[in-house]
Amino acid sequence: MHNEEARPENEDGGEPDDSPGPFTAEVMNFVLSKRFTLPTTLTPYDGLGDPKKYIKKFTSIMIVNGASDKVLCHYFPSYLDGLALDWFCSLPADSISRFRDLSKLFEEHFAESAIYLHDSKYLNTIKQGQHEILKDYMTRFTKVAMSILDLHPEVELHAIKSGLRPENSQEAIAVAKPKTMAEFREKKKGQIDIEELLQARKIEKPQYRKDDKAQDSKKNFKPTPRYESYTQFNTKRDDIIKEILNSKLIKPPRKAGNYPDSRSPDKSKYCTFHQKHNHTTDECVITKDLLERLARQGHLDKYIGGHMK
Repeated sequence: MHNEEARPENEDGGEPDDSPGPFTAEVMNFVLSKRFTLPTTLTPYDGLGDPKKYIKKFTSIMIVNGASDKVLCHYFPSYLDGLALDWFCSLPADSISRFRDLSKLFEEHFAESAIYLHDSKYLNTIKQGQHEILKDYMTRFTKVAMSILDLHPEVELHAIKSGLRPENSQEAIAVAKPKTMAEFREKKKGQIDIEELLQARKIEKPQYRKDDKAQDSKKNFKPTPRYESYTQFNTKRDDIIKEILNSKLIKPPRKAGNYPDSRSPDKSKYCTFHQKHNHTTDECVITKDLLERLARQGHLDKYIGGHMK
């Protein structure tokens, strides 16, 4: 190999390193040139997963980088972890002279690990629970998807869309029509943010008993702004809310959040986000927080800059 050279002696000028290990002296006396770069895109094998597929991926990446058989032997342990690394360290000394021998032992030892793997068909069984928020569903789905080697992007996208609850899939997906997982996640960011915001407000909401004193306390309660400063939009908040509701970027809340109902609401005030009377969109702290979060994530760039319309 042009990027390998024999190593007759170590860096200190002494004899070659003869520390215990499974490789023969012939393998150990070879070293990569300084120009060789180890790939960083391969996740270490920890004893779980199809060993044949892992060997195939490892050799493909290394050979593209100019690695020979002895180099494959040298650096394969660098891509082992946990039980797999323990197995390698237990191999008899001076027993491996070719990578083919090492890979055969590796595949035989971890053959049963492939049985416990999920394949792409399993993704179709992962469904969003009736009360499961979108973020939790996508996190649960992604963990399984990451464990499937060589998963085709189109298969992953189809499966994650199919697993959504009907109200989350039909309208949003029909409008957005994402063609990649990256587009899908981007389209779902707004909905996840809204769910997190409403969930946080629900957690922060004080617990009241259903008596007169509790009702009085609820009437006096006001949401606290989440941000110290807010973006200046070039469009009225009412109009922004209307547009992003129509575009399906967000959905109106089922309830009015922490804003208490009133027996005699002020009909002169109306909140476009909550779609109810008694407070305006500009007065609505929840709406302001929502728009600010979307603005900071880059979803509302067209409403920023210039003068108020």
